[in-house]
Amino acid sequence: MAALQLATAEVCDANPHLILSGELRALQPIFQIYGRRQVFSGPIVTLKVFEDNVLVREFLEEKGNGRVLVVDGGASMRCAILGGNPVQQAQNNGWAGIIVNGCIRDVDEINGCDIGVRALAPHPMKANKKGIGEKHVAINLAGTRIFDGEWLYADTDGILVSRMELTV
Repeated sequence: MAALQLATAEVCDANPHLILSGELRALQPIFQIYGRRQVFSGPIVTLKVFEDNVLVREFLEEKGNGRVLVVDGGASMRCAILGGNPVQQAQNNGWAGIIVNGCIRDVDEINGCDIGVRALAPHPMKANKKGIGEKHVAINLAGTRIFDGEWLYADTDGILVSRMELTV
């Protein structure tokens, strides 16, 4: 399932009614761009963790089917919750992208992967491995509440979240 590639600025210009109603939201511009795929979109899978990457890895071991994993890592700047190996696996398993409200590592390896990745910053220290977190829950990040099953659209202008799949 390849989602339609829409320019985020054009989507905003064409849909002021969806913005006004809250059906279309823009994330605050706090994320750095990683990975070779700068434009990506797909249905959202949510995950909430803190300085622990076991559940992140478990999700990315599944078939992605064009989905986007959105991880609320609590904006921690003390360790990376995503690294090169799981990103490589996500690419191979058909994930469209990964948004991390936290840090990543192995940036050169991630930048070689054909997948979209957004994160706050790089960090060399690895995460804990306790398996603590919540799957498929509503999360708050970058000034926006995000629900499992919504749609995400990302390009070099920013990241949009929509309650439904958008068409042109």
